[in-house]
Amino acid sequence: MTDLLYSEVEEDLRASARDLFADRADSAKVLARVETDEPYDLKLWRTLAAELGFAGLHVPEELGGQGASARELAVVLEELGRSVAPVPFLGSAVLATSTLLACDTDESTVSGLLRRLATGESIGALAVPLSVWPGSDFPSHVRISDGVLSGRIPAVADASVADVLVVPATGPDGPGLYAVEDFTAREAVSLDLTRRIADVTLDGAEGQLLAGPELSPAALERGLTASAALLASEQLGVAQWCLDETVAYVKQRFQFGRAVGSFQALKHRLADLYLELVTARATARNAADAVASGEHVAEAAAVAQASAVAVHAAEEAIQLHGGIGMTWEHPAHLYLKRAKADELALGTPGRARAALAKLADLPA
Repeated sequence: MTDLLYSEVEEDLRASARDLFADRADSAKVLARVETDEPYDLKLWRTLAAELGFAGLHVPEELGGQGASARELAVVLEELGRSVAPVPFLGSAVLATSTLLACDTDESTVSGLLRRLATGESIGALAVPLSVWPGSDFPSHVRISDGVLSGRIPAVADASVADVLVVPATGPDGPGLYAVEDFTAREAVSLDLTRRIADVTLDGAEGQLLAGPELSPAALERGLTASAALLASEQLGVAQWCLDETVAYVKQRFQFGRAVGSFQALKHRLADLYLELVTARATARNAADAVASGEHVAEAAAVAQASAVAVHAAEEAIQLHGGIGMTWEHPAHLYLKRAKADELALGTPGRARAALAKLADLPA
């Protein structure tokens, strides 16, 4: 049986990531940044990607990565969830990189782009709406004709700071994946202030072929499925921060001469949330391990994404913090927005449950 407990290496990785985020992306810094014209912290991203090598954790060493696995990547995602640090990790290190890893990495175009993303030389994004889910049809937003791509893709995660896009496109020869650097990304109104979405426009852009009709649908599906599985770890980190901060607050908030955390009704609510979190941790760890091993990834991703614990934890955090939890100055709203955005990303819990029923051959 697979050991889902955190290894010593994973715990060391967690400590490094948590220390960095505590120093460079604490709540006050994140709140201040999201109100500026530069919501992304690209200096922090360069530290993560280029100096620490987090962007290429699951990329083989011969392709410029660290040669670790998706389990290590999931630990970093947990810590990113705890801090809601405004960096393009999901778009570049997860969505774009996972899709490229599912292509033929012996091809020079694929390996070259992977190396750029893994080393932090470039920021990538997968040019699909963030709401797209594993199992959906191959995107038809972009057409290719006479070697150039044209179309508009709405709500692409992290596209506003990307240097290169991995673009699914269809044409006379069928579907394909292309690397595109000539594009326009216009930020849309995003619920999540710490992870922006943008509407991408391609107007006669040239693209480098990454995968043709034989490989591209399967590569995109594998990339989306792996990303959905790993996103559960970020949601776990969001929920863990909400629970930890709420427990700490109710211990120090007094009413009627006693800490509000001593009231039985609040104890029960937090105990229920803790039990949900334990289950979510098990499913998220299982999903990360499935991506690392390449076995039963779709099933593990569907189980992990079927939970809405991050949203529940964020709602409880705001309610149990009372008046202060409703203010802009308190970071709880950032976590609720990230939790809600993650709940819609790569398939809602309802879609995940429907996919799981199909995979398990359960009747409707």
